[in-house]
Amino acid sequence: MTDTTTPARCGGQRAAARLDRLPPSRWHRRITFIVGIGAFFDLYEIFLGGVLAAVLADQWHLGHTAKSSVIAAGFLGMFVGAGVLSVLADRLGRRRMLLISLCAYSLFSLLSAAAPDLPWLLALRFLSGLGLGAELVLIDTYLAEFLPRAVRGRYMAWAYTLGFVAVPVAALLGARLVAAHRLLGIEGWRWLLVAGALGAGFLQLMRRQLPESPRWLTVRGRDGEAGRIVAGIEERVARETGGSLPSVAETESIPERRVPLGEMFRGDHRRRTVMWWIFQVLQTVGYYGFGTLAPVVLTAKGHTVTASLLYAALSFCGYPLGSALSIPLIDRVERRTLIIASALGIAGCGLAFGFADATWAIITFGFLLTVCSNIFSNAFHVYQTEIFPTALRGSAIGIAYSLSRLTSVALPFVALTVLTRLGPAAVFTGSAALMLLLCLDVALLGPRTTGRSLERV
Repeated sequence: MTDTTTPARCGGQRAAARLDRLPPSRWHRRITFIVGIGAFFDLYEIFLGGVLAAVLADQWHLGHTAKSSVIAAGFLGMFVGAGVLSVLADRLGRRRMLLISLCAYSLFSLLSAAAPDLPWLLALRFLSGLGLGAELVLIDTYLAEFLPRAVRGRYMAWAYTLGFVAVPVAALLGARLVAAHRLLGIEGWRWLLVAGALGAGFLQLMRRQLPESPRWLTVRGRDGEAGRIVAGIEERVARETGGSLPSVAETESIPERRVPLGEMFRGDHRRRTVMWWIFQVLQTVGYYGFGTLAPVVLTAKGHTVTASLLYAALSFCGYPLGSALSIPLIDRVERRTLIIASALGIAGCGLAFGFADATWAIITFGFLLTVCSNIFSNAFHVYQTEIFPTALRGSAIGIAYSLSRLTSVALPFVALTVLTRLGPAAVFTGSAALMLLLCLDVALLGPRTTGRSLERV
């Protein structure tokens, strides 16, 4: 039976319940695809740092500190961007900040390709990171606020599966372009930056078709606008599915209004905030540590730059595969349980990779680590959208996420120092210990969320 309540009368207050009860449709898959492509460029940029560090260390004869700076510059920009842009997303809107973030990244990535020396490259990498800082936060927030709760985890996992194709692409492109040295008279590594900029520019045009989040509009008191957007979505979904829409039960509606940012440090929100801050600091080492440092670790094991990028690319194929494997699991297994199990997998495979010397073992354990990594990643990206209310969602997630980026700034300096003095085994032993602490944090402080309405978690 179709819900016949008019938008003017209840569109704003019941927007969340009306969106949650919709059956999955082509419209939901379309916005998942468009927003998911944004994850491709964020992840491309993140893992590009390790590729550039390995390549430029050889071409520009960079020392230990300079190599660390190439990786850290983008993360420093992301730290600032995540904290600022995500807070603005709660003030100015999800859609607007999605467009601004990608536009800034595209511009500064293109300028980075023309960097004449290391200082210019570091400054422009910082600015491109600034643009991308809140991209994954915005993707998580935007999709969670549109997708029906029954498929929220699965569709978000599909978005990240698309995004994680970027990781092996960055390594494979790096290996090919390094081997070619120059293309059309331009150094190969510069083409890696051009490719990211042009692709992101194209996506900017696609994103202009996206609507603003009705949940956000409701919180800002714009109930009429929220109702009109929801009514349009309902009409389109009904037409695409060829059937009537389910009724909306009155008890499902729990209206939200704006709340001060300090609310995240009060009551039950405080426990969740503390839990997620600890989580974001720890997950950075276990998750991004491998992806950003793998090419450098492999060269430290005695492999050439080209061979290291090839081995890393083969290992990185586990990222999209692990993301795909998470799709049938993410709405069936409690998010918290899935996070803990996959984190243990990261710890174990990381230890095996750190101690491995044979090529087959390096590729095998690197591949298994990345498979576990993206089951872990997809689970926590969905989880973080569910533990904070709409009025705080962008800010709370973004501030916590900025801490992960700050950790990422320090990570290459610390990890490469340990790598130089103690070797790869010590790097991954420390990473495994931190992942065990992460598991305790989530097990003791994290709430259960799977299959529940965002307004009721």
